[in-house]
Amino acid sequence: MERETSVSAVFEGGEDIAAARDLARDFLETLREKCGVTVSPRALGAVRLVVSELVTNARKYAPGPCLLTLGLHEGTVEVTVWDSSTTLPLTLPPDPTRVGQHGLEIVRAVCHGFEAHREPVGKRVRAVVPLADEPDGIAADRRTV
Repeated sequence: MERETSVSAVFEGGEDIAAARDLARDFLETLREKCGVTVSPRALGAVRLVVSELVTNARKYAPGPCLLTLGLHEGTVEVTVWDSSTTLPLTLPPDPTRVGQHGLEIVRAVCHGFEAHREPVGKRVRAVVPLADEPDGIAADRRTV
C-alpha cells in the first residue's frame, strides 16, 4: 500500500535550480528504494524537468524565495512551487519559430495535470506527473487537475 510522503525546500538563488533537480531525483530514489514505489525512467526525467522549469520561472519572475514541495499521491508526484508574485504563468501557444519561452508548454505536455492560482500572498503552481508508464511507454492516466 502506498503511503503519502513529501519533501519541501526553500530556494533563493540561481544556483538553486540544480539543487532543486537533485532534491527531486533524491526524493524519487527514496520512493523507489524505501517505499517500493514504481518510478519509470520517463517519470524521473519528467519530474526533474518540471521542477527545473517551475523553480526557474519562480526565481526569474518573482522577488524573494520560492518554496518547492514534492509529494507522492496515488501513483503520482505532485510538484508544487510557491512564489511571491501574484502574476499567473502564461502558457504561450505552440510556435516552432519562437526562440525560448517554451517551458510551460513542455511542462503541460509531460504532466497529467497543471494548475496555477493566486494565494493571499503570491501564487502556487502545481503539476502532477504519473510515476508509472503504460505498457506502450506512454504516461498513464492523463487527466487535468
